[in-house]
Amino acid sequence: MLTTLAIQNYRSLRDLVLPLSQLTVIVGANGTGKSSLYRALRLLADAGRNGAVAALAGEGGLPSTLWAGPETISRAVREGRVPVQPLRRTTSVGLRLGYSGDEFGYALDFGLPIPSETAFNLDPEYKRECVWHCPVLRPSALLADRAGTRVRIRDESGSWIESGHSIALTDSMLSEFADPRLCPELLIVRDRVRSWRFYDHFRTDADAPARQSRIGTRTWALDHDGGDLAAALRTIQESTDAEALATAIDGAFPGSSVEVTTADGRFDLRFHQHGLLRPLSAAELSDGTLRYLLWAAALLSPRPPELLVLNEPETSLHPDLLPALAALITAAAKKTQLLVVSHSQLLVRFLEDASVLELEKDFGATVVAGQGRLDQPSWHWPKR
Repeated sequence: MLTTLAIQNYRSLRDLVLPLSQLTVIVGANGTGKSSLYRALRLLADAGRNGAVAALAGEGGLPSTLWAGPETISRAVREGRVPVQPLRRTTSVGLRLGYSGDEFGYALDFGLPIPSETAFNLDPEYKRECVWHCPVLRPSALLADRAGTRVRIRDESGSWIESGHSIALTDSMLSEFADPRLCPELLIVRDRVRSWRFYDHFRTDADAPARQSRIGTRTWALDHDGGDLAAALRTIQESTDAEALATAIDGAFPGSSVEVTTADGRFDLRFHQHGLLRPLSAAELSDGTLRYLLWAAALLSPRPPELLVLNEPETSLHPDLLPALAALITAAAKKTQLLVVSHSQLLVRFLEDASVLELEKDFGATVVAGQGRLDQPSWHWPKR
């Protein structure tokens, strides 16, 4: 299980260290950094697929994602005696992301390249990348260490060995050196990061993928756009979670049930609603009903990931559906670790055994409400 998430210099997340539990819920007013936290975690997962550089480019490049406030906020500024001064950097540019858990920790440090004769001077580079054993980074716990193009790996005797060849500054060592012979721990960390699943706002408009009929295959994990909803529900119905799915639907829509029909390999959804003489197709379902079925398919996956991240799952759902959604989330948290970003205090009240972290702004920077320096988990960033 992940126990700590650390983010530095990403948008409003100037220096954030969060404790994570089996079910962590992130709440806060608009503009406090909840979406930035969600995107930072996705960016960390992209590193495991060697896609973090492209993901940063999609956000406008590294300069567009960096913390835009001052490096330090003086006491005079906090007391309102002087205005906030223009940004003047005295340290190198760096966007840092990392996590630690029961077994391993991982951290990366992105920076800008040294200007040269190339059209790609804004491509972020990996300045430092580390994997270590135990919750807190310390030199003796390091298992793999990357500085610039060099990667060194600790062998079974505890001695450092060089990887033998250099690595491109825009590539992650998770993708380039995840070798079970050289460093099996790198392979474990990479596969765990790649297993993380993220679900954002599902489309429910008339042309939404979830409303379309399509060829179905066994679907152990719902796709991010929900286009394989019918196949995912059918897979659940043929698994040991069939009863849980039926209970989740009946709890939200008493007397209702879901049927998945097949013809020539195409899967279609049929929703039997109490009081109607015929079932409704996916195209006929209300936005809220379809969205709830999508969340049911995502949360009842027969093969849960290491970490499941949900962004505002209450969107477009009637308050009457929130107890049923909360029951789904609570049940899923018994099989996998969940992080939920939510605007709904009502949903949070229904969640059992959840650790709730409220974000707020302090001079433009996102902080955890009530968290002092001694309250946050211990965390050390690798130095360049």
